[in-house]
Amino acid sequence: MTTRGRCLCGGVAFAYEGAPLWQGYCHCESCRRATGSPVAAFIGVDSAGARIGGETLAVHDSSPGVRRSFCRRCGTPLAYQADRFPGELHFYAAGLERPQDFVPQFHVFYEERLPWFDLDDGLPRYRKGSDGAKMGKDES
Repeated sequence: MTTRGRCLCGGVAFAYEGAPLWQGYCHCESCRRATGSPVAAFIGVDSAGARIGGETLAVHDSSPGVRRSFCRRCGTPLAYQADRFPGELHFYAAGLERPQDFVPQFHVFYEERLPWFDLDDGLPRYRKGSDGAKMGKDES
């Protein structure tokens, strides 16, 4: 099964094969600033089965070992990749062709959440992010 997504203007598209490794929300300041939203919704996938490209693809090194992909024409953030998650590519769930299929499993960097934004969804909340190969495997 192939899952697809794109930016607002259609200049950049992404796709991945198979099931996601995980799906979750990130509340860290960097993700909030990169998206201009109170929380970022991500899908972690195996980078071997993922692709992203298009005429307007741009990549920003937002911090050491972190690359954020976006459309340079419309500004849509599309993907996140970090050295600390080898073999993974993280796509923003809102860019999916069918974002309603996103099923979050947890919250990370919950200690950085904005006090005026709270989801009473019953999902696990992790104070920080994960240093392991899979998100959500951190202390609570």
